[in-house]
Amino acid sequence: MTVHLYPLANGLSTDHPVPGLPFVDDSHLPLDEGPEAIEAVGRNKGEGMWGRFDPNRSSGGWHAFTTDPLNHDLGWSIRHHPDHGRTVLLMSDDDTSSLHSQWSGGALLFRAGGYWWDGTAWYRPGQVWDPVEEHHERRKARAAVTVTAADMLDRRADPARAHVGKVTAFNLEAPAPENWGDHLALWAARHREQENALPLDQCVVDVSTPELTGPQLLGVPEMAELGGITASTLRAYISRGNSEVPQPQASVGGRDQWARAVADDWVDARQRSHEGITATMSAGDPDNLSPGAAEIRDRFAEDFQHTLWGRPDVRKRWILRQRNETSVREVSDALAWNVAASLDRILPVDILSPTIRGAVLNNFAEAIDLDGDVSEADEEKDWWRLYLNRPVARMLDWYIRHHPSSAHWCIGEIMREARDRWNIPPEETIRTLRTALSLDGELSEEARTTYFTLLAPRDDID
Repeated sequence: MTVHLYPLANGLSTDHPVPGLPFVDDSHLPLDEGPEAIEAVGRNKGEGMWGRFDPNRSSGGWHAFTTDPLNHDLGWSIRHHPDHGRTVLLMSDDDTSSLHSQWSGGALLFRAGGYWWDGTAWYRPGQVWDPVEEHHERRKARAAVTVTAADMLDRRADPARAHVGKVTAFNLEAPAPENWGDHLALWAARHREQENALPLDQCVVDVSTPELTGPQLLGVPEMAELGGITASTLRAYISRGNSEVPQPQASVGGRDQWARAVADDWVDARQRSHEGITATMSAGDPDNLSPGAAEIRDRFAEDFQHTLWGRPDVRKRWILRQRNETSVREVSDALAWNVAASLDRILPVDILSPTIRGAVLNNFAEAIDLDGDVSEADEEKDWWRLYLNRPVARMLDWYIRHHPSSAHWCIGEIMREARDRWNIPPEETIRTLRTALSLDGELSEEARTTYFTLLAPRDDID
């Protein structure tokens, strides 16, 4: 889940000013001395101070943050790229680590409520999760154009009407400067004085795309309608800081506005979320149950109806004089037995058994890959390195406790395949399974010992 972050000001040494934000003097930071020096400003320097840097393996360079040494409520976030220069932002100190995490990917900078640039292309805010790549899908902004400082500088701007703020006097409640063009001109003049300064036509300020034009912007009512919720619900989400709602791309007359493309991605993300998938799969069911759960409900409702009404010996229990605790207990026991005897109708053994067998053998394969090649002539092999991870061990334990005879057959198949594929002795397979279940299972030690004794090859039994 992406956290919404709002920078407070541009550092004067930034190469990529965020439009609308004031500029603050950052000369007390060792920005030219490398990330280690930036980290050292705040790391372990005092209570409430911290700093960190990391290399960026995704797109090059590094990113770092530190608590400001003069004002511990504020912090600095720096993203450096060998070709595209650096971004220097003044943040709330509580937000620096979150931005640090967001900079660990390919993003060099963010604009327009989460649109981001990787040095080549612009992408919409990440919302739809890609489980294969383990990050949000990269969805390109349509016909996006990078707006540079050279594009935005106005000859009418007067640097004399602007000023550079001090971190010690920074006011979080102060409104954004109305004459930002003058502030940009002052920054540009100072920027040109820097040694090896990035050319102004390479200093990224903003993004322009048809997605962000007026006709493509939606207010709260339109956004809510698109998401299938009421406007009041959406406003409640926003007031609670629900980060599943994307940042607005603009504010018009004090009202939040979202790009239609961003809203469409939000709807897509909602549909793919846990709640969205549950709602989609339960659509039409009166109890909002998934198809499988609805089938179980309907099956047992029919069974219970037969037990409670279809059997005369049970139906007579509804006569008032027959209605007592003992009678109710007998009926509830009958219903409970019906459920317990129907486990295979809830989770069929014919699909459970091969699934567990495959999971166990996959754990064995992972252990063997980590331990090197297996040789048939290697009689001193350290088979104790075999393992089951916790979910597989718990599933095998559940299988044994609920379907002991089917699990017995399944474990026999595991022993046979482990021997045929890797020359693992059956007793080593049993030892591995017993050890895993002793750590993560619910079988008692006595039951576990008895059960696996029945699985051991006969020549291993004393």
